[in-house]
Amino acid sequence: MTGSRLQGMFHLFRFELPFSAGVCVVLGEFLALESTPQLLQMATGFLSFFFISAAALILNDYFDLEIDRVNAPQRPLPAGLVTQRDVLVLSSAVTLLGFLASTLISLLALITTVVVWIVGFLYNWRYKRSGLAGNLMVSFSVGMTFVFGGIVVGQPLNFGVWWFGAIAGLLDLGEEIAADAMDFEGDRLIGSRSLAIVYGRARALRISAAIFGVLILVSLAPFAFNLIEPLYLIPIATMDVVIGYSVIRLLDPATSNPRAHIRAIYLSGLVAVLGFIGIRLIL
Repeated sequence: MTGSRLQGMFHLFRFELPFSAGVCVVLGEFLALESTPQLLQMATGFLSFFFISAAALILNDYFDLEIDRVNAPQRPLPAGLVTQRDVLVLSSAVTLLGFLASTLISLLALITTVVVWIVGFLYNWRYKRSGLAGNLMVSFSVGMTFVFGGIVVGQPLNFGVWWFGAIAGLLDLGEEIAADAMDFEGDRLIGSRSLAIVYGRARALRISAAIFGVLILVSLAPFAFNLIEPLYLIPIATMDVVIGYSVIRLLDPATSNPRAHIRAIYLSGLVAVLGFIGIRLIL
């Protein structure tokens, strides 16, 4: 195998994205245990979703070949660094590695990774440009990273992982819809049925804002019912303030760099979960 072909195979992974998925699984393990998981639990949990996420991203290059020839000709497949057969073989191999890693955990872990893989395949094959349905499929997969962390450590019904899973899913859903509003012109050219295309950019942003509003309510509800100690409100309230401010800026047509506010929302969620786990480990 030539060096350029190996380089192309490497770039198909888009490592930062599956790496983030694996990290969220490990964070879910910390949330469920309220202590440090075993090394084997962290390794198998991380690798399961790392490989399953990578498989979906690799398949994305296969199904988006014609679009990438126009919009991203530097990607490995349209650039000729790899062939379509290479992409399918690599995606299959990575999928099997993800299933193998989850098999080492439990039957429930294997079933979960298979379901998430199926959702990723359907998204790439049929639903990527379907609008809300595609957005929901991505947000489901994101939310399941935390839930899978609970499954890895034998606590699939742990309140904390489902709570953070809901927060992560809603955060991603709001981001997806807002990002689609930013990509309005490009999405229209490729036949996307995003909410921004169907209902208009302004209404899509209002729908995104409503989802972020639900997220804030979900994030605060456990404190209202005394399900979580008040100290944990610090990282959660910090996230909510950033989200609230960013949503206001996104709704303002005069905002010069709306993508920066979408990124701020994403980072606020990351800071919240890290702060939550940090407090839990210290106490």
